[in-house]
Amino acid sequence: MQLTTDTIRTAVLAALAEDHAANDVTTRWSVPATLRVDGIMIAKQPGRVAGLSVVEAVYAATDPSVMVRPAVRDGDSVLPGQPLASVSGPARSIITGERVALNFLQRMSGIATLTSAFIAAIGGHDVRLLDTRKTAPGLRALDKYAVSCGGGTNHRLDLAAMVLLKENHLAAAGGVRPAVRRIRDGMAAEGQDLAIEVEVTTLAEAHEALDCGVEWIMLDNMPTEDITLVVKRRDTSGSNSRLEASGNITLNSVAGIAASGVDALSVGALTHSPAALDISLLIEPSPAS
Repeated sequence: MQLTTDTIRTAVLAALAEDHAANDVTTRWSVPATLRVDGIMIAKQPGRVAGLSVVEAVYAATDPSVMVRPAVRDGDSVLPGQPLASVSGPARSIITGERVALNFLQRMSGIATLTSAFIAAIGGHDVRLLDTRKTAPGLRALDKYAVSCGGGTNHRLDLAAMVLLKENHLAAAGGVRPAVRRIRDGMAAEGQDLAIEVEVTTLAEAHEALDCGVEWIMLDNMPTEDITLVVKRRDTSGSNSRLEASGNITLNSVAGIAASGVDALSVGALTHSPAALDISLLIEPSPAS
């Protein structure tokens, strides 16, 4: 997915307000008002970059006179010691915006790095790696953009994007068939036509969902041998349902699950448990200062 200027600006302004960037007492009282500096953002570990446009937006909001010059592009792989971007301008402004800029860049690059690791572990299997809605509140678009920078595919963006019948929906509706029937009745009544996905946990539920002819079936926390059986049933029945494996998929298990024949794998950890990529901003006085 692509980030819009409005989406980035909303996230940046909220982060700067949270940090009380307009009243950075430490910087105001310790850094000379006239000092100008040059700085460089450096990767301290290998990874995949995401969020450089957000860094630019942070400094545009903090002080438009700060110049940010990316040295790489979002989606690029980087090595320890590699420059990611240079900054130049008033020292106070650069230091005030530093933490917010790095928070965004480190988190988003961490997501992209973890996603790229899963893509590498999948290897040559023809399967898509999907993200989930397990994102940081208020930062979903940024998190999902970072997944795409790592080579992953964005799944449902929000509750209105498609139908996803999960465990509690099925319990409330009385099972797979009644739930799917209610969804189709509701769509017909409101004149809508959305893809339907059903989350299942057993072979019986999976077969029932296949019989309903839904577009997607999520095989949640099912053993790989059961996933393989569902794939075989789908293929021999002529069903067009696409199969998504989900639930506690790790870097160690992802290749085996991908080999089962499913169409996609969804991994919540991409956005709910990424380790931030270690990135530093180092500054020095500009020659003209």
